[in-house]
Amino acid sequence: MKPVELFPSLDRCIESTARDEFWKSVDRYMEGGRQDKELEETIELLRAILEGSDFRKLRSQSEKHLLAHEKVRFVRSKQRPARQSPLLCPLNPNR
Repeated sequence: MKPVELFPSLDRCIESTARDEFWKSVDRYMEGGRQDKELEETIELLRAILEGSDFRKLRSQSEKHLLAHEKVRFVRSKQRPARQSPLLCPLNPNR
């Protein structure tokens, strides 16, 4: 299973981004007849992010990069323990 990647911005914090992606995934799952195991796993990862993350800390981590006009992403894979927050990965546009 591929990891979940979330891309917050100054307009949409990491919590809002995770919540939006969760509900989009749930909608796709319901519309698809509930047959997609990979989408089930994505929904579970997003649920774990929403239930177990310290969003104040994650916003603080990403805000300094976003204010410097850097893109950031948060990555969460199934291998990370359920109660761990996603990892912040600043994206350097020059790479």
